[in-house]
Amino acid sequence: MPIARRPESPTTTPRGPLVVRLCNWVGEVVLSVPALRRLTAAGYALELVGKSWAPALLAGSGWPVLARRGGLVAAAGQLRALRRTLAVAAAPPPRALLMTKSLSSALEARLAGLPPSGYAHDGRSPLLAAAYPLPHFAHAAHAYWHLVSCFLGVDAPYPATIDLEPSAAQDAAARALLAAHGLSVGGYALLCPFSGADDRERRKVWPGFAELAAALDGRGLRIVVCPGPGEDALATAAVPGAVQLAGVDLGVYAALLRLARGVVANDTGPGHLAAAVGARLVSVYGPQSVAAWAPLGPRVRLFHDPAGWPPVAPVAAAVLG
Repeated sequence: MPIARRPESPTTTPRGPLVVRLCNWVGEVVLSVPALRRLTAAGYALELVGKSWAPALLAGSGWPVLARRGGLVAAAGQLRALRRTLAVAAAPPPRALLMTKSLSSALEARLAGLPPSGYAHDGRSPLLAAAYPLPHFAHAAHAYWHLVSCFLGVDAPYPATIDLEPSAAQDAAARALLAAHGLSVGGYALLCPFSGADDRERRKVWPGFAELAAALDGRGLRIVVCPGPGEDALATAAVPGAVQLAGVDLGVYAALLRLARGVVANDTGPGHLAAAVGARLVSVYGPQSVAAWAPLGPRVRLFHDPAGWPPVAPVAAAVLG
């Protein structure tokens, strides 16, 4: 679908409310942040709807974020109530934009009375007010940016950085947590030895984390991990002896990542989060990961060999600088 090229203005006439259904994975939401920021610059008052962790992840953005209720009927009812609230508060009728590609997300919006726009995928085109062809992209982040280009009818170059910010309260909470555990800013390495729920065999988890932790500890760096729900045992097995800061929300996690001397993550959402907040990230991708999902950021060092995993020594050297 060709997109007319015309200059975008950073300020424009308010266009009314826009309900945006966020993606279902942390990394995807992180990569969509520049596209969301672009919608705001175009004059839309965003109302974001996503997973239960999305409000904390985007707390520093200033956007209202609603945690989606589970189940089609409940989710549609939640969106219907949101539409009624927005219709009272604003003259232009609210619209919806789907970062997701699923049929169910389009159906939820339609049942709520919100005409959705999004990519033509999963047989949902008849439900969409505007259905855009889904091209192939060199990097996954460009899909969200291109979707907004189609929605606005304006093309623009993808930005160099994501620039996600935790809130001031989340940054303060991270610093207090470090102090409570005797950790100093820049005096620890944060390791992320986890992968997504779809990686049941843990084929995307680098096997060198324990050896790396020992090497960094020998150079005077404390080792920290932030296990999510149900990941405590995995963290203990992967990085024995590490300081575990469990139960932090994603915004506090983002601040902890940024305050570390270095971060090492394989193909997982926290890697994208670290890159987006400007942390010094060593990203370790193995044979099961693809470069199109590599983290994007000004301080990212990517190790990716489709033939096998990298050894520990160069990863440790990259962390230490």
